[in-house]
Amino acid sequence: MKREKIFENNKQWVKKKMENNPQYFTNLAKKQNPKILYIGCSDSRVSVETMMGAEPGEIFVHRNIANMVISADLNAMSIIEYAVQYLKVEQIIICGHYNCGGVKAAMQSEDLGILNPWLRNIRDVYRIHYEELEKISSDEKKYDRLVELNVQEQCINVLKTACVQKAIHKKEVTVEGFIFNVHTGFLKNLHLDFPALLKNIEKIYRLTE
Repeated sequence: MKREKIFENNKQWVKKKMENNPQYFTNLAKKQNPKILYIGCSDSRVSVETMMGAEPGEIFVHRNIANMVISADLNAMSIIEYAVQYLKVEQIIICGHYNCGGVKAAMQSEDLGILNPWLRNIRDVYRIHYEELEKISSDEKKYDRLVELNVQEQCINVLKTACVQKAIHKKEVTVEGFIFNVHTGFLKNLHLDFPALLKNIEKIYRLTE
């Protein structure tokens, strides 16, 4: 999209918002009050507010390649801390998507330069769930399942953080794993059973009582 088109689209968007509500931007400028922290993939096909039917100010968003939550990533950790501690979000959603390029790249034995350290985290997900994935004969179904398992593991990574543990203990926040199906446009809730998933590691990662 050319620069001129971007600014023209922006003008039309402002005009439409003002026609519907003359106080729209006055109200928007006052304060953000999102109830959701969304951690998703940077893929250009996944438009957060559009697919969730949300307006600006309703969702606090963090995106990166393959929707990863890595403890050494200061950006992601800061986002989570700020969202939970200061914005007081009530829901944290990790959202992956089928046909994810980052997950697909991690499935291949190829040197991708600077991407290698990042993709290694996805390959670790493959390693953890190797037995399940190797039983899947279809490459396409294995690919889809790894996308789902990656979301599951990133949800667990969120649950390992101290601020989230404290908020969950106070029943202030929930964590959920979603998948966006790029083939249909629909969102899928993975309905993850966190007590079961955390059963064998809870004592190791528990930071709060």
